[in-house]
Amino acid sequence: MIKRLKTFANSWPGTIIIVLMIIFFVAQAFVIPSGSMKRTLLIGDHLFVKKFAYGIPTPHIPWVEIPIVPDFNKNGHLIEGKRPQRGDIVVFRYPLNTKTHFVKRCIAVGGDIVAVKDKVLYLRPHEGNDYIKSHYPKEVIVDMNGELWVKNPYRVKYKGIQNDPNITDNGTYPEQIFNFPPVKIEKDYFFMMGDNRDHSNDSRFWGPVPYSLVEGKPWFVYFSWDKDYKIRWDRIGKSVETLQDDPEYINKNVSLE
Repeated sequence: MIKRLKTFANSWPGTIIIVLMIIFFVAQAFVIPSGSMKRTLLIGDHLFVKKFAYGIPTPHIPWVEIPIVPDFNKNGHLIEGKRPQRGDIVVFRYPLNTKTHFVKRCIAVGGDIVAVKDKVLYLRPHEGNDYIKSHYPKEVIVDMNGELWVKNPYRVKYKGIQNDPNITDNGTYPEQIFNFPPVKIEKDYFFMMGDNRDHSNDSRFWGPVPYSLVEGKPWFVYFSWDKDYKIRWDRIGKSVETLQDDPEYINKNVSLE
């Protein structure tokens, strides 16, 4: 039996099936195509996505992105799993074109309220005032008519989150960059934003992302090069957690454009 399995694995059909099983259920290669996650993830970062981080998404044929089985559970997943948490970097299908993958940070989950005022992000977690008092430092807590909100809740932990001072409210740029009215997130939906806030096409423009479009979580960088095809050796093999937490990598990438 073992000999037959080894023979099958060494055959072309066996190799193809094994590779597809890995892509469907374990890890899939992904390339960062835009600067929306600078300074955390950079254009030219090639990384593996952990496909089982939030359950097992319905498998799609690579490149053509055609599902190979029906959506039996009506939630985009063969096996349902945990949901993205606040602060997670998530890979998901773009709601306006589900054949395209995006990567952003999860800013708010179901029941939360999120708003932007003068480029400042405000979050009201659904757990309420007591939760906010016990989970956030008082210097970022704002009282608005008896309701507590958290001002820029992710910047202390994730240093790669930045705004571009050259983007000003002069009528040239979309209003959503500067001001976004309070929105309550529905259950099983997630509000996504890029770390490079003023250069990101995200939930401010096309709304929260449903769980059915969540594909996985960035795992680690297996290759990286810049626009001049110079290899970034210091990023290769690094986990996304390392890249987003270590000032050594954040401070090297000061350009926001």
